[in-house]
Amino acid sequence: MRQEDPWHDTLTAGWGWPNGAGMPAPAAVPRPRGEAEREIVEARARDVYLAVQQSEAFQEVRSRYRRFVVPGAAAFLVWYVGYVVTATAAPGLMARPVIGAVNVGMLAGLGQFASTFLLTWAYARHARLRRDRPALELRWDTQELTRGVQGGTS
Repeated sequence: MRQEDPWHDTLTAGWGWPNGAGMPAPAAVPRPRGEAEREIVEARARDVYLAVQQSEAFQEVRSRYRRFVVPGAAAFLVWYVGYVVTATAAPGLMARPVIGAVNVGMLAGLGQFASTFLLTWAYARHARLRRDRPALELRWDTQELTRGVQGGTS
């Protein structure tokens, strides 16, 4: 007889969530009454998001992201492709013993894992120190502006 998992039952049953579907109920958003009013609200919201996207703060967050991700991804890709090419083009080099049964290929393969974890740590640290706070401020500002649009004020 299979033992039932109590967490599975409560999660799939939507325990604790208002709509019972395993997901939180969507927030109540005031809806405009007519089609014309809906189009006006959507246009105002679109304008808010375009204004935020063109703002200096958004561009700064975006450039901080790109300044880290583009060189990091390029360096990791070069390192990975270099490992694969070296393993196929120079098997003698990769088979060269370093310490006992450990060879260059094993060290390079373990270096792939280490560099993946190092890059992940560096990305999380960079995001926490350089992007999270300004991005969160932008998010709050945008939400406040869109609430004003949806509520009928601008």
